[in-house]
Order: sequence, then structure tokens, then C-alpha cells
Amino acid sequence: MSKPSPPPATAPVSGRASLWMRLVDYAGLLGALVLLVAIFSSLSDHFLSLRTLTTIANQIPDLTVIAVGMTLVLIIGGIDLSVGSLLALSAAVLGVVMVDWEWPLWAGVIACLATGTATGLVSGVISVGAGIPAFIVTLGMLEVARGGAYLITDSQTRYIGSAIEGIGEPLGVLKVSPAFLIAVGVVLAGQFLLTRTVFGRYCIASGANESALRMSGVDSRPVRIAVFGISGLMCGLGGLMQASRLSSADPNAAVGLELAAIAAAVIGGTSLMGGRGSVINTFFGVLIIAVLQTGLAQAGASEPVKRVMTGAVIVVAVLIDAFRDRIRGSFANIFQKLLRRKTS
Repeated sequence: MSKPSPPPATAPVSGRASLWMRLVDYAGLLGALVLLVAIFSSLSDHFLSLRTLTTIANQIPDLTVIAVGMTLVLIIGGIDLSVGSLLALSAAVLGVVMVDWEWPLWAGVIACLATGTATGLVSGVISVGAGIPAFIVTLGMLEVARGGAYLITDSQTRYIGSAIEGIGEPLGVLKVSPAFLIAVGVVLAGQFLLTRTVFGRYCIASGANESALRMSGVDSRPVRIAVFGISGLMCGLGGLMQASRLSSADPNAAVGLELAAIAAAVIGGTSLMGGRGSVINTFFGVLIIAVLQTGLAQAGASEPVKRVMTGAVIVVAVLIDAFRDRIRGSFANIFQKLLRRKTS
């Protein structure tokens, strides 16, 4: 017997109206990105250059993959506050096994990814299995993972060197790193998983109305645990990317990265209440944050000013998100009326 389909997550709209609304979302985020580039280009003669743009591209792979995992967690109605510490722990394991134990790169990569995945699954099993809010579980895991990173490295940075630098070094005419290309591939894979698979439909339905999903005969717990595992896997991949860029594994790395990942997802329109989100839109959110921080730095803004501006953008994004459903509903109704007039 085939599994029943999950209930619809949102009010039904026609396929063309839904496509049109997604294009509106993409256009809005792309417009905001272009506006930021235009503003900072007018403030600095060096901003709109290939060097600046490639530097931004090569600095965001770890945040990008972490934000992809965070988007999936938010869509199921959860949150993961431990991603920065899981990244540091995964990178610390990579550094220890390659420097202290002299493991080859491929074995170090497996250990790094396995560490992130396992810790993510532990958070998922405790949160979903025991019914404890993810906020509390991942807050505890934040301290456990950070402490673990300090313990296994004896609070010392492990310099890995050339063995891992190739992943983060720019290559080719465009001067982007393999890590950036991998991150773009992860974004596309995440969007495909979310929009073209049964797993993705269960994720959205679980965040929108878990009770309805359960009444339709679907146990959402394995899906929710798997999402935390995917988030952990992204932390391991992010740790690998950051270690390659820094040529070392630092147990103090990625402090506060969880806030940047949540901000990228929220700016991209992912609902903090669950049930709605887009991985591609989150990638736009990552780009907006990166352009904002780089532009402010080139304009000579101090670190406090950069934090204030970044926080202001997040608050604006949350306000827009609060009215998003009303705005989208109005646009969808207008578009469907136009379609009916055209076909009548």
C-alpha cells in the first residue's frame, strides 16, 4: 500500500499563481541585493570589482551550507542553536585526526562529516523522541560541542596546512574556490530535496500542521530527526570548508554563526513558525548579509556599526515576514482573478 499524501501546508492556489509568487519572491530579493551593490558602489570605488565579488564568494561557503541546514530545521518548526559549535567540533576532529594521528585527507573528511552528522542526530533524537523543545536541546548541545572541541584540541589550534588548502583556494578565470562551487551545489540539492521529493513535502507539512500530517497516517518523527541529521552534516561540511580557508582547525571558530544562519533564512522568507521556506531564497539571504558586511567594511564602518546595521536588516526582514502571508494572499487573489477573466 502506498503512503498517503501529506495535507496541504497552505491555502490552495493554482500552479501558475504559485509559480508567479515564487518569481515575485526571487525578484524582491534580487532587487534588494542589486540595491545594496549600487549603494556600496557609490560609496567605494573598489566595491564593484571582480576582486571584491570573488572575495565575497570565497568567504561564504561555510555560512551557505549551514544556512541550508538551518532552513530545513526552521521549516519543520524547529531551531538549531548549536550549528556554530558543531562546526567547530567537526573542524577540531578534522585537525586532530590529520595532524595528531596523521590520517589521510579522505579519512579526515569522513571523520569530520560523521562527527557533524552524529551530533545533529543526537539533538534530533532527544528533541523529537523525548518531545523536548529544540531550543533547549540545541542550546545544551551548543555548550557540549564547544566544550568537546576544546577538550580534544587541548584548546589549541591545529595547523593542517597544504593538505586541505586546495578546497578553499580560488581557481580558474573566475577565481572562485571549489568550496563555493560545492556550496552552490548544496543549495540546488537542498531546493530539489525540499520541492521535488516526498521527504520535502513531509518537512513542509510537518512544520505547517503536524497533527494533520499524523492524522493522515504519516509518522513525522523520522523525518524531523533526519532533518537535524542533515543540519549536522552541513555543520561537518562547513567545518571542512572553514578549515580549508584558514588552513587550520580552530576550536574558537564560528562563534555566533547560528545567528547569521538564522538571519539568512529569515531574510530569505523562511518562517520562524515553520511550514514555509526556500533554500534558494536563503542563498539570497546569505548574499545580502555578505554584501552588507563587506560594503560596510569598505565604507569604513566600525564593528559596532556593522552589527547594528545587520541587526536592523534582520528586524526589517522579520517585519516583512509578519505581513508576508497577507501580501502574498492579496497578490495571489489578484493573479487568479486575472486568470479567470482571461479564460472566461
